[in-house]
Amino acid sequence: MHAPQELTLATTHDIPHECDILVNGGGMVGLCLSLALAQQGFDIVVLDAQPAPPEVARLRATLGDQQFDSRVSALTPGSQSWLQQLGVWDALADLRVCAYSDMHVWDADGTGSIHFTAEEVHRPCLGHIVENRLICAVLHEALRQLPQVKLCNNHTLAAVEQAVDTSNRALVVCDNGAAFSFRLLIGADGGSSLVRKLCAFTTREWSYQQQAIVCTIKTAVSHQFTAWQRFMSGGPLAVLPLLQVGAQSQHCSSIVWSCDDDKAAALMALSEPAFAQELQRAFESRLGAMEIIAPRQVFPLHQQHAIHYAKPGVVLVGDAAHTLHPLAGQGVNLGLADAECLAQVLTKARQRGEDIAAIQTLSRYQRERKGPNLGMMLSMEMFKRAFGSDALMLRWLRNTGLRVANQNLALKRTLIQHAMGLPV
Repeated sequence: MHAPQELTLATTHDIPHECDILVNGGGMVGLCLSLALAQQGFDIVVLDAQPAPPEVARLRATLGDQQFDSRVSALTPGSQSWLQQLGVWDALADLRVCAYSDMHVWDADGTGSIHFTAEEVHRPCLGHIVENRLICAVLHEALRQLPQVKLCNNHTLAAVEQAVDTSNRALVVCDNGAAFSFRLLIGADGGSSLVRKLCAFTTREWSYQQQAIVCTIKTAVSHQFTAWQRFMSGGPLAVLPLLQVGAQSQHCSSIVWSCDDDKAAALMALSEPAFAQELQRAFESRLGAMEIIAPRQVFPLHQQHAIHYAKPGVVLVGDAAHTLHPLAGQGVNLGLADAECLAQVLTKARQRGEDIAAIQTLSRYQRERKGPNLGMMLSMEMFKRAFGSDALMLRWLRNTGLRVANQNLALKRTLIQHAMGLPV
């Protein structure tokens, strides 16, 4: 670890707060990991540049009047199972989640399609669509109940320094002068990770030259608790069901429309009614007329992978270690799998009396997670290239593949279980 700025104890206002583990990043992955580690008795500090989320009680009282969050995640049953183990799933389900029982995928440039159902794998649902802010609020509240956790919102990491005392503890300094001493630093701070930058991790990355447009819509036809995805040459369009109490309970959905930079700019320049018409046309009017009910947001898309996830005293999880195209919605599930694995590795290391910050310990996490993450990234890259091509042979192959898979129940079950994060 190193410090790009000369910030030391002499420049700070506070005596460093000591902890076992410092987690930089208060998103879903960082908070889940922090909760798992705190429940195992580790002293945790969580730094987050963003303000603290609202209290759950206040959120619950206002959900009926609030718009849906534009940022949602499709949680697999594997991710749900871990949230249940952490003791937060019931609180989340009491707020607002939408189980989906079906998934329908089709090719815009052909006749191939595939329809997955939960019944085919004898499960109550394929997964849940959950608003990111609600997940963070529930996790934040659970962490506030634990005395061994210190939550530091509105704290931006400024520097990292190694071995500041004879106990071989390291130090971070925030932009507000706060200082923290720790044994292990975890970067859970997303695709633009400051931990990754300050600790000089090398990455391989490239831009897709695409943007993802996200927003919430209301449709004339019920979403039928189905996750829909249409593959087009310019990028996939996903329509994900949302659940709201009331007469329109099955008519709200979240969209993720990935398209080339120029197309995205043109779509974002449209008025909301004009954009809704373009969206309805792109979706082949399968859910009837569409109305935009929350502001559109747009995000650049790129793929990124850290060559190493760990160095002595520091480790990366989630988007800090890897980002991929959102076409299958697997990013957050990979991040949660990282967090669950790292929590297990660190807990077992401490039980054996091993150094949790040693590279020998952290390498166990890297070995277990790097393969699955690279495999998913490769799969998504192949999907993107295959469905983004207008080549006649590729069009024939992908449509034939979709039709064959749709007719082969054993193959469909394997695909569903893999996508759900369940043993195949």
